[in-house]
Amino acid sequence: MIIKGKAHIFGDNINTDDIIAAKYLDSQDETFLGSKCMENIDPDFPRRIRKGDIIVAGSNFGCGSSREHAPVAIKGSGISLVIAKSFARIFYRNSINVGLPILVCADSGKIKGGDILEVNLKEGTIGDITAGGIFHCEKFPLFMQEIINKGGLINWIKTK
Repeated sequence: MIIKGKAHIFGDNINTDDIIAAKYLDSQDETFLGSKCMENIDPDFPRRIRKGDIIVAGSNFGCGSSREHAPVAIKGSGISLVIAKSFARIFYRNSINVGLPILVCADSGKIKGGDILEVNLKEGTIGDITAGGIFHCEKFPLFMQEIINKGGLINWIKTK
């Protein structure tokens, strides 16, 4: 799995309320939620995203409540991948369940906003095309690649 896109940088402890405000939780519509993604932190975020872009963050991304709306909103915004130093465990699992790839990378802080990245999930490498560096991170497990390729856990189960 190769993902290529522009990096959008966020810091540590981005919680699920930052990702999608509670006032939108009455919707399950991925496109609508994507249009409101990160608006508490950066109201222009959804308008700057191009399909395939990548969120790069610090530690503890997705902390807070266990709502699945957060990874759904990220996916609905057009983001193809989230890279962070660490994730809240429930956010990590919810992301896989809805088909949003996420990648743990200790060197995420070395990536700059606007850099074009080429990420190989199978190999666990991030190529920073803009800056010329390569970062090594946790490889994305094969069974999780299968779930992502099927669009989430429910679709994956239907094929088994």
